[in-house]
Amino acid sequence: MAGKVALITGAGRGQGRNHAVRLAREGADVIVVDVPDEYLGLDYSMANADDLAETARLVDAEGARVVVRHADVRDAAALSAAVTEGVAELGRLDVVVANAAVCALHAWDEVTPEVWQQIIDTDLTGVWNTMTAGVRHLIAAGGGSIICIGSTSALKGTPFFAPYTAAKHGVVGIAKAMANELGRHSIRVNTVHPAGVKTALTGALKRLDELIGTDPNLGPIFMNALPTSWVEVDDVSSAVVYLASDESRFVTGVELKVDAGNTNR
Repeated sequence: MAGKVALITGAGRGQGRNHAVRLAREGADVIVVDVPDEYLGLDYSMANADDLAETARLVDAEGARVVVRHADVRDAAALSAAVTEGVAELGRLDVVVANAAVCALHAWDEVTPEVWQQIIDTDLTGVWNTMTAGVRHLIAAGGGSIICIGSTSALKGTPFFAPYTAAKHGVVGIAKAMANELGRHSIRVNTVHPAGVKTALTGALKRLDELIGTDPNLGPIFMNALPTSWVEVDDVSSAVVYLASDESRFVTGVELKVDAGNTNR
C-alpha cells in the first residue's frame, strides 16, 4: 500500500478505526471520516470527536499521514467536500472503504419510520454517497479499489434486523452495478461480509435472545459453522487490506465472506 491514499468512513472506532490503522501499517496515508451524532432508537452510543482523534493518533503512530474530517455520510455534499479536501492535502485517492453503518434490533412491528429511515439513509444511501464522493478521484489516479463493508445480513434473511438487512442487501446490488460500470476505469468494487464482530455496534444485540425466544426455530440462522460466536475486527481488516492492495488486482464484483461459515449453513 506504499504511496497509496485510502478513505475510510465510520473511522471513529470499531471496524473503521482498525481498517485505517491496518492500511496505514501497510504504508497507506489515510483520510478518516466520522460524525459525532446520535441516532434515535439505537442501543449504543455513537463515536464522538475524541474517538476520531484517537484513530488519527493511532494512524500517525504507524508513520502515515492522516487527514481528519467530520462529515455525515447521509449528507452527500458535506461528504464530497470532506473527501475533496483530503485528496487536496494528500495528493490522490486510491482506495475507498465505505464502512460507516448503524444497526438496530427490533421485531418487525417495532420498527418505527424514523428507525427505518435513518438505517437506510446511513447504511445504503451513505455507501452510495461514499462511492460517488470518491470515484472521480479514483479515475484521476488511474484506477483503484472500492470496498463496501457488508454483513452476513447482506446475503441472507436475518430476522429482527429488517432495515439493516434491506440496506446491506442493497449495498451488494450497488457494488455489483458499480463494478461493471467502473471496470473500464480500472476501478474494482467488492464487498466484505463479516459475521458478528465485537465492536460497540454489538450493543444492538442486547435483546437477541429475547426475540429468538419468541420463535426458537430462527435461532440457527445466527449460528456459525466454525466454533466461534464472533469474528475479530482484525480478521475483517485483513480482507480489506487484501482488496485494497494490488494483490487483488483482478478481483471485482466479489462478495468476500469473513463469516466463520455462517452463510454456508
